[in-house]
Formats: sequence, structure tokens, C-alpha cells
Amino acid sequence: MEGITEAVNNLNITDSSNKKNRIQVSNTKKPLFFYVNLAKRYMQQHNDVELSALGMAIATVVTIAEILKNNGLAVEKKIMTSTVDMREDAGGRPIQKAKIEILLGKSEKFDELMAAAQEEAALEYEEQN
Repeated sequence: MEGITEAVNNLNITDSSNKKNRIQVSNTKKPLFFYVNLAKRYMQQHNDVELSALGMAIATVVTIAEILKNNGLAVEKKIMTSTVDMREDAGGRPIQKAKIEILLGKSEKFDELMAAAQEEAALEYEEQN
């Protein structure tokens, strides 16, 4: 019994819900490029971003990650998959949903590409006004 108590006391519990660089993606609430731009902003602030989704939103997360990688802005650091038990109703039976978490980091060219995009946007703004 003493060994169990010691193991519980030494247990390192990480609350993943308070990560400042996590984006929980939905495929119904916001447009795709909202998440792409948000991920860019998170990478500027935190150097990496974790994209997370359940069920049908997994395809959206993969698309966001691929857009960032193909544009040279991000590199893939880690991909985690799991299943989570969810209840649709208060009294309903639990159902399992697939979950994915993709950790992306800044690419070597991230700052250079972001500065060029910002400069381009400023020139377009000047031309319009």
C-alpha cells in the first residue's frame, strides 16, 4: 500500500487544457484560413503550435498543418492520436471519438516569410489608398 501511495504522490499530472499554444479546431465553427492565420500568430508568439481535433474535424487539422508546411512556415514536431470517451447526452451511453494532436514548430524561414508577407500587405494597402 505504501508503494502505491508513493507512486500517486510522485505522479506528474499535466493539465493539457491550459496550454497557451493549443488550438482546438472545429470543422463547423470557423473557416479554414481563420485557423491557418491563428496558427501563424501562435507560432510567432510561442515558437510552436499544437493543433487538436476530434472526430470529423481531424481532416481540417491535417489540412491546416499541410498548408503551413507546404508554404514553408512550419515543421512537424510530433503527431499523437488517441480515442476519447464522450457522452452525447447527460444520460447517454459513452461513445469513442478519434482525437489527433499535431505539434508544429517554426521553420528556419518562418520569420523571413512572415516579414515578406507583411511587407507585401503593406504595399497593397498603400496602393489602394
